[in-house]
Amino acid sequence: MLVYLLRPWALGIMIVSSCVHVSGAANPARDATLKSESLTPNILFIYTDDQAPWAIEGKGPNAVTPNIQRLAEQGMSFPNAYTTTPVCSPSRAGLLTSRYGFELGIDDWINDNLKSKTLTGHQLDLGLSATVDSWPKKLQENGYYNGLIGKWHLGKQAEHHPQNFGYNEFTGFLGGGTSPADPQLLVNGVQEKETGLTVDILTDHAMDFLSRNRHKKFALSLHYRAPHYPFEPVSGSDLDAISDDVDLIHPDYPDLNTQRAKKLLRGYLASVKGIDRNVGRLLDHLDEVGLSENTVVIFTSDHGYVIGQNGIWHKGNGFWLLNTPPKGTENIPKGQRPNLYNAVLKVPLIVRWPGKVPAGTENTSTVSNLDFFPTLMDVAKLDIPSETVIRGQSVIKAFIDESVVVSTDYFAAYSTLHQSITGMRMYSDGQYKLVRDFKNKGRDEFYHLDGDPLETDNLLETELTDAEKKILKRLDDTIKKKMFELEDPLSVSYTPVHLKGR
Repeated sequence: MLVYLLRPWALGIMIVSSCVHVSGAANPARDATLKSESLTPNILFIYTDDQAPWAIEGKGPNAVTPNIQRLAEQGMSFPNAYTTTPVCSPSRAGLLTSRYGFELGIDDWINDNLKSKTLTGHQLDLGLSATVDSWPKKLQENGYYNGLIGKWHLGKQAEHHPQNFGYNEFTGFLGGGTSPADPQLLVNGVQEKETGLTVDILTDHAMDFLSRNRHKKFALSLHYRAPHYPFEPVSGSDLDAISDDVDLIHPDYPDLNTQRAKKLLRGYLASVKGIDRNVGRLLDHLDEVGLSENTVVIFTSDHGYVIGQNGIWHKGNGFWLLNTPPKGTENIPKGQRPNLYNAVLKVPLIVRWPGKVPAGTENTSTVSNLDFFPTLMDVAKLDIPSETVIRGQSVIKAFIDESVVVSTDYFAAYSTLHQSITGMRMYSDGQYKLVRDFKNKGRDEFYHLDGDPLETDNLLETELTDAEKKILKRLDDTIKKKMFELEDPLSVSYTPVHLKGR
């Protein structure tokens, strides 16, 4: 197995509002919670690629992440953070703009690689429109010096370049992926091949940015490529830290290919260990250059991941991980399992802000990727222009008080285009969850999360009680309302959820 050595250089609860704010018609002035303070902080936004919450020490078996744990001990964790679309491009677009992917013309990962398979066509010219507001752009307009290091995946054309979205500097790769080692990176507009592990190289560039700009007001986004597949090569020490015989979260799923699942899981967790090691380097570097006290550190991911849970692996565009996968359909080929399970929707989220965010705390609010735009505007004490459409909400109150729960429900949307063709929409109130697929009859799912957290028992395959029918209707009505409010292209396809025996 190829490995690389390390590079030597370098709750009293108050419900404030719903997390699925969708009007966007008029944006209120920023939260006044921190208005009296004059000093605005620097921002370090660490964004991993495909990291599930269970891939953190103490949250799932086998993970080894002492530095991420250190960050959590110094800040606040959010166990109910999630993304509105569990795949790269629409999730990243939502992070920047506080808009749903389908509003931006980005439903699925941007497939601009002619070697990649697609059922609907390649997207060589697709990207995020620079006319849409983004939080880096607003920070830049108000004196922040911004950098992006790592993955973009929001278009390769000149008009889609990160520097059109408020980033003063960009070092990384425009496409969806690069190698976990010896990557080709754009550095100041010049393509360069660097030697070593990509996770280490990106961290080196981040540390250089912090050193060069330590006397400026800055916002640095570090978008790791790990732990995206392929997971290896990894460093020898990172691989050695993971048990040879890892424990699966859902080992008893019928016909699961356990041998392959364990091999995938060990490589995945070793890749996560590489992230953790580099998070430690970053935290130490912030201390060394005197930036820790006035820098907000946010650690999160673009979406979750599964390896064996529910018999699949990957993310929202999942693959069956069975010895004998079920037959395919016209829209969903054999081997594919598109899904909106919580394991692919939920993401880790840790926020450290010395003197503001209470250390070693946890807040149970649901926080979506759409909430970062308005929240970071509050962090920087900036108002959002009234013409800017914002679908998320500021969660600044949750950041500074673990007892304030700003939301408990969540809404997601994913129309797969490449490996399968689906039109999935989901709503959960935190206790029950309904998933609809408006392009494939018979794929709706209804779960009672309190009693079935792994989402193994689809209640639509049983006779529902009268109480369950009422809950189902309420969730379905909410999905309908969200779709029509958002002018979702799939709203024309809406029909009420079908009950067994009806």
